[in-house]
Amino acid sequence: MSFKAKESLSEQIAQHLADQIIRGDMLAGDRIQELRVAGELEVSRGSVREALLILQRRQLIDILPRRGAVVKEMSESHVRSLYEVMQILLGLVIRKAIKVVREEDLDAFIELVHGLQVAAEDRNLDEFFNLSFRFLEHAYPYARNPFVEDILINMQPAMQRAYFMALHLEADEVKECLSFFKALVETIFRRDVRSALEIIREFAEHQSDLVEESITRARQIETAWGSRRKKS
Repeated sequence: MSFKAKESLSEQIAQHLADQIIRGDMLAGDRIQELRVAGELEVSRGSVREALLILQRRQLIDILPRRGAVVKEMSESHVRSLYEVMQILLGLVIRKAIKVVREEDLDAFIELVHGLQVAAEDRNLDEFFNLSFRFLEHAYPYARNPFVEDILINMQPAMQRAYFMALHLEADEVKECLSFFKALVETIFRRDVRSALEIIREFAEHQSDLVEESITRARQIETAWGSRRKKS
């Protein structure tokens, strides 16, 4: 597989690997071998090494002594910290958006919400997932703060990993997410900062709890299964 595109080669490789981690094709603890990736994608090991540094900065992998690159574990504290920071930064973005957004600017948000509605009705989770982050990316520039935008873009892959998991944990989570985006647009339209921040807080806490509980249950099952195997 060869890469030729607008982004740098290392960015493309990073995105290729990130997609596999986000969608669960690579799991926590899985090793990422530079040589194998370089051979599969027909790129240099140097480009793969640069891509791995990007993924480390984006909290998707750890680079460990003697082990190399491994997919980062999603612990409860990791998820909680992620949603706490996302809540603060998204709140800042929406608060600023409410101050400067014009009525005609809302058309793009309304169109994205319509797309989310259609994807939800069709149970098209991939499209719903992609449109969710297109909505957020459309909002980021309203922060008018390059530091905030940079942090959000770098956080996004880790956020996508947790959000993808949440969408696939419970059938009704798509409805929860759709309600969140709809409510957010309504508060921007009304220029209601207090309600917008409350909506963001409630959604962040809800989804963080959902993902954390899933991680806890998975660990309990793994521990119980391991104990049974030792006894038998």
